Amino acid sequence: MRTPRATANPFGGLHHADTPLLLPNAWDHASAQALAGRGFRAIGTTSLAVAAGVGLPDGASATRDETLRLARILGSQSFLLSVDAESGFSEDPDDVAEFACQLVAVGAVGINLEDGLGAVDRHAAKIAAVKAAAPELFVNARTDTYWLGERDETETLSRLDAYQQAGADGVFVPGLTGVREIAALVAQLDVPLNILYSPAGPPVPQLADLGVSRISLGSLLYRRALGAALEAVDQIREGRRPSGPAPTYEDIHRLGADAVRHD
Repeated sequence: MRTPRATANPFGGLHHADTPLLLPNAWDHASAQALAGRGFRAIGTTSLAVAAGVGLPDGASATRDETLRLARILGSQSFLLSVDAESGFSEDPDDVAEFACQLVAVGAVGINLEDGLGAVDRHAAKIAAVKAAAPELFVNARTDTYWLGERDETETLSRLDAYQQAGADGVFVPGLTGVREIAALVAQLDVPLNILYSPAGPPVPQLADLGVSRISLGSLLYRRALGAALEAVDQIREGRRPSGPAPTYEDIHRLGADAVRHD
């Protein structure tokens, strides 16, 4: 039985509730406000959407400014904000820690840091630097052993152990969908396990039964939204009425008005 680490961060507390934290990932103010309106207490960002929105590559440390700009927009809203910061936008742990402090200053309560299968000690040093500079920030340490095709259970556990020893508050293994592997990791970790939801993987209730503490949606909602837009324009071009729900102009306008009143 894992013992929760002491934290004053309410976001951290959501990882130790009776049910997993289902974390949807937004890409702009409107998507975040719409998700908050569905009752989500915490919302993450997705680096793919941030990068795609400005025509830059994801995972290339090219969107530090854009990521901070989005955090500044979302950090003052009513929900708890966790920021996908790729690998921290630097290989220098002190630079990563400085960026983490900037996120805290604009209202973020969580950060996601990925190793991209770089050196374990380097990623651990980033985690330690962030926790030293911003101990109140929930650090979700991601390893890409499954995301980048390694799929090595021993390597995965070795990396996650190093990251939790460095101070990570939670660990993240995107691409991991095997029931046996998920259950084995949960049993061997001292911190909450985050899994990326996959339509081809276990559903949310099963992930909960396996002991997963956090289920992220990543870029799925953004990609689904873009897919719905393309489907609609094809239907219109073919002379058909577009199918599926769409918020009205007034609905979207109200999202901005509500944020102004909140401020």
